[in-house]
Amino acid sequence: MPTLRILQPGDEALLESFLVQYTDTSMFLRSNLREAGLIDQGAKFQGKYVVAIANTAIVAVAAHYGNGMVVVQAPVHLEEVVQAVVAQSKRAIFGIAGPAAQVAATKEILGLANSPTQLDEREVLFSVMLQDLQIPSPLASGEVKCRLPNLDELDLLTEWSAAYNIEALGEKETADLRPACRRLLEAYQANATHWVLVAGNTPVAYSAFNAYLPDIVQIGGVWTPPPLRGQGYAKSVVAGCLLEAKAQGVERAILFTQQNNYAAQAAYRGIGFRATGEEFGLVIL
Repeated sequence: MPTLRILQPGDEALLESFLVQYTDTSMFLRSNLREAGLIDQGAKFQGKYVVAIANTAIVAVAAHYGNGMVVVQAPVHLEEVVQAVVAQSKRAIFGIAGPAAQVAATKEILGLANSPTQLDEREVLFSVMLQDLQIPSPLASGEVKCRLPNLDELDLLTEWSAAYNIEALGEKETADLRPACRRLLEAYQANATHWVLVAGNTPVAYSAFNAYLPDIVQIGGVWTPPPLRGQGYAKSVVAGCLLEAKAQGVERAILFTQQNNYAAQAAYRGIGFRATGEEFGLVIL
């Protein structure tokens, strides 16, 4: 049997040395670790981490964050770390994320296999080296521009974010939806990790980094309003934000998208992304 341990401040390097072996499916874990460390006081990005240790090295981890998400990277001893972290955190479970097969198994372990979900996806992982990024001609020519949103655009982007959450994540139209979207946008604005594409002075598409490290970023929340789709705006907004990341030393980007979202997959392939052969699992209860 492995040794199970709750990680404490000071264990960051030990956890990072394990997670870096599984970079493409560990971005939320690595980004949250870098942002908040291993303190768990309920703040954004903080959570409880339980690991399995064999021969002094971590071989599995499960984290349970303040937002209720259980995130796993456990090629072995999945059941042990999942059960332990939920018992230790004493938090409600909002969803699960990680390698697709592990997410499916975690649902079973937690007795949630038959629970209703608003989202339950095995998503395709894509990656691109930023030196191979292909720049759409409207962006290259200046016909469209990608930039940090202006503060007076956040009202519009809140509506876009709510629409994205309903369409892509299965959220319900509730009184809490827009305030939650606004809080997320304000966090992105403070960290300069989201972008709007403008044609003239008109916003036409949006993208963000939902996880980021000095050498790799993960794209999330890509949105083009339905009336503006089919004009290549998604390609330009993603390429535009990655050009800025490249200028700051980032070398690679990843993203995941639904298996049946062929339009999005074609857009990402059009700027150089290629499927990695891995699948990312995402469940929202």
